[in-house]
Amino acid sequence: MVSVQLPDGSKREYPGPVTVAEVAASIGPGLAKAALAGRIGHGQEARLVDTSYRIEQDTALAIVTDKDPDGLEIIRHSTAHLLAYAVKELFPDAQVTIGPVIENGFYYDFAYKRPFTPEDLSAIEKKMAELAKKDEKVERRVLPRDEAVRYFKELGEHYKAEIIESIPSGEEVSLYREGKFEDLCRGPHVPSTGKLKHFKLMKVAGAYWRGDHRNEQLQRIYGTAWATKEELQQYLHMLEEAEKRDHRRLGRELDLFHIDDHAPGVVFWHPRGWAVWQEVEQYMRRVYRDNGYQEVKGPQLLDKTLWEKTGHWDKYRENMFVTESEKRDYALKPMNCPGHVLIYKQGVKSYRDLPLRYGEFGQCHRNEPTGGLHGIMRVRGFTQDDGHIFCTEDHILPECEAFTTLLQRVYRDFGFTEIIYKVATRPAARIGSDELWDKAEHALMESLRRSGCEFTVAPGDGAFYGPKIEYTLKDAIGRQWQCGTMQVDFNLAERLDAEYVGEDGARHRPVVLHRAIVGSLERFIGILIEQHAGALPVWLAPVQATVLNITDAQAEYAAQVTKTLRNQGLRVECDLRNEKITYKIREHSLQKVPFILVVGDKEKEAGTVAVRARGNQDLGTMSVDAFSQRIASDIAQRI
Repeated sequence: MVSVQLPDGSKREYPGPVTVAEVAASIGPGLAKAALAGRIGHGQEARLVDTSYRIEQDTALAIVTDKDPDGLEIIRHSTAHLLAYAVKELFPDAQVTIGPVIENGFYYDFAYKRPFTPEDLSAIEKKMAELAKKDEKVERRVLPRDEAVRYFKELGEHYKAEIIESIPSGEEVSLYREGKFEDLCRGPHVPSTGKLKHFKLMKVAGAYWRGDHRNEQLQRIYGTAWATKEELQQYLHMLEEAEKRDHRRLGRELDLFHIDDHAPGVVFWHPRGWAVWQEVEQYMRRVYRDNGYQEVKGPQLLDKTLWEKTGHWDKYRENMFVTESEKRDYALKPMNCPGHVLIYKQGVKSYRDLPLRYGEFGQCHRNEPTGGLHGIMRVRGFTQDDGHIFCTEDHILPECEAFTTLLQRVYRDFGFTEIIYKVATRPAARIGSDELWDKAEHALMESLRRSGCEFTVAPGDGAFYGPKIEYTLKDAIGRQWQCGTMQVDFNLAERLDAEYVGEDGARHRPVVLHRAIVGSLERFIGILIEQHAGALPVWLAPVQATVLNITDAQAEYAAQVTKTLRNQGLRVECDLRNEKITYKIREHSLQKVPFILVVGDKEKEAGTVAVRARGNQDLGTMSVDAFSQRIASDIAQRI
């Protein structure tokens, strides 16, 4: 007898070995039809298997369907194989390499004699749909490593053979066949191609074999796959929206910034973009000041010996910009933490001084690969709203609770109301006692509970020196951006010999809390641009109002209104060009200016302005003072 325990705790008995598919069928025809795979075993020991997997001994089993996150990943992995199948049908000379699942989809790399065209992509997608409709069974078999190498060489699939040759001799490898196509894969996969219905190929890009630029270049076809037609349509709509909101395009159109080949990965901020930057920075500076942080500033270049003490020289050097002067090696700082510890160490600190909070708009440099750079979202030179709290173990919980509340308020002011919380706990390789880890993890989780936050736990994802909270924003079109973090560090103070004098008169190591709210200011501003599709709230807008005259007769009055508003601290521009007023209104509307003030003869005589709000809203005529009060209210409320 074989006993199978189901997720609800019930057990089913079978007279002998039974497949996952047979278990699903014994539960009901609906589940049998929906089954994509099985999850065998308990807890972290559970593993995914095909529906054809034979259960030969007592175990726990969950049937995986497309409503399960693992089910969606299986659909995407199987769709990658379907893509390769279609390519081989249409282009028999193409060689297949690897095809993994990625966020929201999959890709597959191919070696082919000519570049794939958009027309090829359409033909491949059509062929995929034809193959899926055949509902061909997906079957698994296992071959000895050497036999698998010979098999793929005979097929002319030299890349596959090379992959298998890297596996130790004597091992076995699994292959999956659907129709005439067979691929190397660990699996699991859907039971038949008919399960693959909702997919779309997105683009072709170049990729080097095994990710090494010294190897031959392949062609990477990207695709997306979803469990339902509605989810696919929603995703494609989100991509359309994302294209409209692309901060790189809006950065050019709104004259905010540019990236130049003379300084790859570093931002050139234009006057309007720098106005946005300053508004964000000054806002965060007020947050520092109002919440007990002392602003500091550390140097850009620090001696190699410091990075050796922190461990960065051994583990992170390839990501650091290094220079030499007078036979000493230096590195541009990739993070601000060591500098803050050096500031902390100046003078004796008492337990009465703690918690001590430092904040810095610290400029950092990291040697990111060119292929990973993305507008101002991923750069080589960036500025962090970096903070470090030096405290005792007893301070961890209250400091974390206060930080979460503060972060929520900041995000809300910037227009983000949905936050995802995750606690990353102790990894296998770590330092410090279990008692210390227990205390830190409890403090992080309890701080979120006290803040009313639901959170998930990522076991083992903490740093070797301590656990952390990750705060992820959800933007207007559903994308997620991990920005904020709170990390508990038991290691840095030890490595850099930081101390405080305790109530007992003895020397103790402070706990260092690494915290950031917006993270990289460059990246956060990019997120803001995309969140608001360039139409930034009044308080953040680079130009808050533009004054337009209808004819030259109102030029002096328009300039006077502009000066009055500027003297009140508003960012106002004046357009006195000899152009039709409709043309000027349209141009400034496209620049997403929150308010357009039009002045003609009537407005000049009455000392008023005709106000148009963004979105073609006619607010009518009002005095300059009334407009000042209106915009000041919007700014104060961060509308």
